[in-house]
Amino acid sequence: MPQLSVVIPAYNNADFIAATVRSVLTQSHGDFELVVADHASTDDTLGVLEAFAADRRMRILHTPAGGGAEANWRRVSEAATGEYLKLLPGDDVLYPGALQAHAEALDENPSVVLVSSPRDIMDARGKVTIRNRGLQGVARRRQPGAEVVRQTVRRGTNVFGEPGCVTMRRANLEEAGGWDARFPYLIDQTGYSKVLFGGGDYLPVDRTLAGFRVNSGQWSVALVGQQAEQAKAYHAWCRSQAPETISAADVRLGDRRAELMALARRAYYTVTAPRMRVAA
Repeated sequence: MPQLSVVIPAYNNADFIAATVRSVLTQSHGDFELVVADHASTDDTLGVLEAFAADRRMRILHTPAGGGAEANWRRVSEAATGEYLKLLPGDDVLYPGALQAHAEALDENPSVVLVSSPRDIMDARGKVTIRNRGLQGVARRRQPGAEVVRQTVRRGTNVFGEPGCVTMRRANLEEAGGWDARFPYLIDQTGYSKVLFGGGDYLPVDRTLAGFRVNSGQWSVALVGQQAEQAKAYHAWCRSQAPETISAADVRLGDRRAELMALARRAYYTVTAPRMRVAA
């Protein structure tokens, strides 16, 4: 059993998947597996992946069409065998040392079930547009998981970061029921919260260790008009899971901030629209 599983749920990522896979296979950490599941892509994603098939650390799976993102996220995560799990979208990249830093943080802190780090925001061509984004308002220390979920509710945004920023104990995700797309835009954040509500601590690793690529093919772009409403539903759900930690006032504050964040994202997508496509 490898110590760490990196899993990539790929779908129509032909323009980016090679860079994503290389960013994993060139990591210095010596004890990991890479599992990629192609979700019936209609572009050349599978062809690009097959160029890496000879690497013995890598497995390529096939997910039938249908079921949305949740089907492929579950498929690839359930195939993982490592003690630790990192899900990496097929258009993002890890920075050197990412696996080592997260594995060491979990090794050294047995009570911690999930760690995360800041990331850079990149355009479709890989140019960084925003540096060192994440961990807004999060104390730089180990802390109860439910308290950090409270912070993400109060902030009205995902303080943990996208999946490439996060590593968790695989058993805890399984015990929590796996990925959950009840709020489709927040499938990652909901999954983290389920793990943290299950008990255990959270630890930030305050180094920028990933690049999140904004491009026209992402569901976060497609769902821009639904972001605020889904965030409000998520906030209400979080309060129902931990009413002793997350107050009605926390939810009201988070709801207002989520509306503002949705407007800010929409403005960002509008301004950067020409850079969200790969150059011809």
